[in-house]
Amino acid sequence: LLPALLPALLLGLLFASPVLAAPLPEVVVIASALREAALATVPASITVLDLATIQRASVQHFEELTPLVPNLNWSGEGSRARYFQIRGTGELEQYEGAPNASVGFVVDDIDFSDLGGIATSFDAGQVEVLRGPQGTRYGANALAGLIFVRTADPESTPRASLTATLGSDGARALGGMATGPVPGAADELRYRVAVQRYQADGFRRNAFLGRDDTSGQDELTARVKLRWQPGERLDAQLTAFHVDLDNGYDDFAIDNGYTTYSDKPGSDTQTTDAAALRVTVSLGDAVDLVSISGVARSDIGLRFDADWGNDDYWGTVYDYTQDFARQRRTLNQEFRLVSTPAGRLFGADWVLGLYALDLDESNLRRDRGEFCDARPCAAQSADKDVFSDYQATSVAAFGLLEMPLSPRTQLALGLRWEVRDADYADATVDRVMAPANSPGCELTPADARRCRFTARDQMWGGELTLTRELTSTTQGWARIARGYKAGGFNPGIAGFNGVAPADLAFAPESLWNYELGVRYGPAAGRVAISASAFRQERRDVQLKLPVNFLTGDPTAFAFFTDNAERARTQGVELEGTWQARDTLTLGASLGLLDTEIRRFDTSTALVGRDLAHAPRYNYSFQGDWRPGRGWFLRADFSGKDRYFIDYCQAADCNDPRTSAYQLLGLRAGREWGAWSVAAWCRNVLDKEYVVRGFYFGNEPPDFAPKLYTRLGDPRQAGLTLTRRFK
Repeated sequence: LLPALLPALLLGLLFASPVLAAPLPEVVVIASALREAALATVPASITVLDLATIQRASVQHFEELTPLVPNLNWSGEGSRARYFQIRGTGELEQYEGAPNASVGFVVDDIDFSDLGGIATSFDAGQVEVLRGPQGTRYGANALAGLIFVRTADPESTPRASLTATLGSDGARALGGMATGPVPGAADELRYRVAVQRYQADGFRRNAFLGRDDTSGQDELTARVKLRWQPGERLDAQLTAFHVDLDNGYDDFAIDNGYTTYSDKPGSDTQTTDAAALRVTVSLGDAVDLVSISGVARSDIGLRFDADWGNDDYWGTVYDYTQDFARQRRTLNQEFRLVSTPAGRLFGADWVLGLYALDLDESNLRRDRGEFCDARPCAAQSADKDVFSDYQATSVAAFGLLEMPLSPRTQLALGLRWEVRDADYADATVDRVMAPANSPGCELTPADARRCRFTARDQMWGGELTLTRELTSTTQGWARIARGYKAGGFNPGIAGFNGVAPADLAFAPESLWNYELGVRYGPAAGRVAISASAFRQERRDVQLKLPVNFLTGDPTAFAFFTDNAERARTQGVELEGTWQARDTLTLGASLGLLDTEIRRFDTSTALVGRDLAHAPRYNYSFQGDWRPGRGWFLRADFSGKDRYFIDYCQAADCNDPRTSAYQLLGLRAGREWGAWSVAAWCRNVLDKEYVVRGFYFGNEPPDFAPKLYTRLGDPRQAGLTLTRRFK
């Protein structure tokens, strides 16, 4: 770790001086059940990435910002990061349906948990990452934490901009934004429109097809926001957006490199239409009513060449594909009653809320394949369709009370009660191996197997937080919180014979979080520092385990979730920003993490092991230098420890892990008048690093198990030009 710390230490020594610098800007937290609040006053482990940070540290997607956040990791299970892990807890993949997220992911008040691929960073206004259970501070429950993305708001001053990007790997993008008051509506009604299209080739070369775009990206984002404020007692904001991701998926290679050999490269697509309405009404002088409504529909497709090769490469007929087609519909509604200063109860601020989420997801999985000595094969080796439908309705009541114990001490008590009803049904049609019946299922006259399961979970969570003003510039807190996650079903293994009924469903999970923290941030100060130490005890831990049902058939490599009895995580998180000079801002973050599976009766080989995708450290350093005349230079240096790639249980897997790595990003340019230009380079040192992996056999004739990995993006450089209009 010391070599990674040297750049920041040298920068500090080089630029430190007694010259007074401008104060840091105040950072406001949005995702709070009570009201918007200054970050310096929030007693929680939270990272806030503001508009300036998003623009300077990312090119296209939220995944580029994740190195800035302590103890945040992501899984490269598709063309974009859609699954996240906070403090070692979170899904690695879940594209087969029955969504059940540990990490909440909310964009403009719409729940997109496990659909993080839509989080393009164009015209994003702020990102907040809250670590630890958050069920009483935001309507959507989050066992491990919450990622809240708010796109930029409408403004009262008319302005517009056009942004164009060109870069290596065939990267090109064009985006536009316009905002201001709606003509004829004075300043009561304001709008913001943002549209961007991004394209790139995808960093892979398909040697068999002679193409370099089989993992290409084609991403369209269109968004409209309206904000209506006719007076002090009413504030309404409507957001509507359309996202169309039409990306390729040809990312795994037999030799774990950037050259692929597939003859049927896949795709990773998502089309989402969504809208949200947030209305705040003052009900007299004592209380405000907040209504948050959201609706979304997504069509999602994931298709890939399951054997990762072609007949010439293998020297035999070995040809498999797998195709997932999903449709997800969500409707969420939340009501909050929030006290004003005049409505405090015995000096205490309070909130009462009701939250409801209705989710409906259908899924069709198609497995096709042949394995034989020569064409034509006598019969298909795989010819299976699995249909599934998942419906879940969650209704929750929550409340939070923040009461002063003394002029410098405050106690917060939050509670949440949730009831979740879920219904899962599937049908399997296997034209090669007729499905066998099992309890809870039935065989139809057409040799299809139909299964249906229902579940009701009643769960509770809460928090107890003691906050103390240690000095006029320093706040400390102690927090105990309980989070939960509903049980669910295993559609990924529904189509295989020999699956026991107990394997198809799993129980709810709970997590106790114990945390101590301190935050230093004087008003109009030049330094802001936060630190926290935590320990988490998890019960009935939902772990997703890989299983290979049939050697020689890569479509039979699947996952199922099982409950481990106990696991624990503990660690430390540090963040700091220093306005060293008027022209120089320095920042750093560090996450230390220790995880362990403590008891797992049905998979004892995993006991004592770390959780998957839980690196023992991650860190970042940032330097933003603006010497004058519009010139700027930003450097981002980050690193991550090695971590277990998955929950491999095979006797010969030897606990496969990634390797530790460091990444450097640079951005330099100039702003003048209505123009700005920035030259940027990601992964300057062209480091190879792994973002996902599997351990199984995929190479004929013996199909010996080995570790297959997907590499992260190599070096990419480009130029971004922006023209602003008034």
